[in-house]
Amino acid sequence: MAEAAISRLKRGTRLRRSLSNYWYAWAMIAPVVVVITGIIGWPLVRGVFLSLTNANEANVERQIGVNKIEATYEFVGLENYLDILGGSEFWDRLGWTLVWTVSCVSITFLIGLGLANMLNRSFRGRTLYRMALILPWAIPAFVSVFAWRMIFNERNGILNNLLEGQGIAGVHWLSDPTWAKLAVIGVNVWLGVPFMLIAMLGALQSIPPEHYEAAEMDGAGPWQRFWNITLPGVRSVSMTVVLLSTIWTFNMFPVIFLLTRGGPAGSTDILVTEAFRLAFIRSPRDFANSAAWGVLILLLLVLFAISYRRALRKQGEVW
Repeated sequence: MAEAAISRLKRGTRLRRSLSNYWYAWAMIAPVVVVITGIIGWPLVRGVFLSLTNANEANVERQIGVNKIEATYEFVGLENYLDILGGSEFWDRLGWTLVWTVSCVSITFLIGLGLANMLNRSFRGRTLYRMALILPWAIPAFVSVFAWRMIFNERNGILNNLLEGQGIAGVHWLSDPTWAKLAVIGVNVWLGVPFMLIAMLGALQSIPPEHYEAAEMDGAGPWQRFWNITLPGVRSVSMTVVLLSTIWTFNMFPVIFLLTRGGPAGSTDILVTEAFRLAFIRSPRDFANSAAWGVLILLLLVLFAISYRRALRKQGEVW
């Protein structure tokens, strides 16, 4: 008991010392903390609450003309979660979401690292190539996705016109489940490569060139220099961008919804598009189940982030 009291006293002393020494910094960040808490905290709490009810379009509070109809939904506890986890739909969506995320992140990372290695060298027109490769990132995502939707058009799309010009039958890019999955992965990779390219290029430029010169003088070949200098040099940056890219891709709603709308027959629906479909497309709109899907998505990402952080700590990375 005495040790616990001493420990609490030490923590309180450190907290008071921190507040007295850094009160200005705390005062500056306080408005930001309040705003972020309001923007993120309240919707999160509201979503968790709705996930524990049977709220839907028919029993929530609503206004019809001058008449206000009070909410009649009830608290049902964990019933929504048990229904979701007990059905096959969630696990099917989760399986495809994992395949989608791993495929997009790994392909994007490999292409981004390869292009960064090429652009890290001095050659004529390097600035022009950098601008061209960063261009997809400068275009709004929904504009890019609509452009790709036109390219994948089965009747008048550029890809099928090129194939038919070579005597090859056109491909059902967005109406065949397998081709639709490949299409959404390809579009997301196209959108994600610029971010990975910029991050990896910055990491490569932070590696002292003397390391490569010394390795070359010792007789190290290109692959040896890559494995022993380049990869360890970009490791800390790559760990961070892979984490960010995984979270973004796991929740990449625009590409899936705007390109295929989850079709054909829900084959390209990921967890976040299914949650959106429940709340805004299906009739009656099921707010409670949609909120439960959202909470499960959040829990999965939190578990992934915690596991990822522990793995980095075991490897000696600071995060």
